[in-house]
Amino acid sequence: MKIVTLWLDGLWDRNPGLIQLLGLCPLLAVSNTLENAIGLGLATLFVLVLSNGSISLIRNLVDDAIRLPVFVLVIAALTTCAELLVQAFDYPLYQSLGIFLPLIVTNCLILGRAEALARREPLFISAMDGLAQGLGFFLILIILGAIREWASETLILAALPPGAFIALGLLVALHQVIQSKLKHLRARVITNSKERRVRTTGDIS
Repeated sequence: MKIVTLWLDGLWDRNPGLIQLLGLCPLLAVSNTLENAIGLGLATLFVLVLSNGSISLIRNLVDDAIRLPVFVLVIAALTTCAELLVQAFDYPLYQSLGIFLPLIVTNCLILGRAEALARREPLFISAMDGLAQGLGFFLILIILGAIREWASETLILAALPPGAFIALGLLVALHQVIQSKLKHLRARVITNSKERRVRTTGDIS
């Protein structure tokens, strides 16, 4: 059940891009093209999963007094690995992402998951949380990238920073509308279930 909650939180209920609004700087800056969005999304996912797993493994070995510096050191080392991999296998993408690739180390999402969950949970749970949160962030990145790249062919605003804010705002609004409808649907299902039980058993508790 905990795994299901982690996936629902990461992909929908507490999506880092739509609900928590974490990592907005790279989310808005790099989503001007689909290729850039995919590249940064995969790099962030790589760092998030491995940092969560690594921090979970060393959580009992690190004193609270130096916890945050150690976490940042782990994240920085993995970010460097991700940067070197992109540089080695796709140099044009590495140049296109520029400063936003090494700045993964400052993404609040990664340190936030380390603090909120990885330092308290075992390896499997921590890795699943990193995967769910990373995929949630990745999906928003590629949706934004696809929308902005497509829209920029006819509307130059879509390729500019204000276009990124507008596109993200529309996605947040759409998420809220769908979430509201789902909440009403769940309430209706629960109400109908209680009414059927009362008619069948006569129990109104």
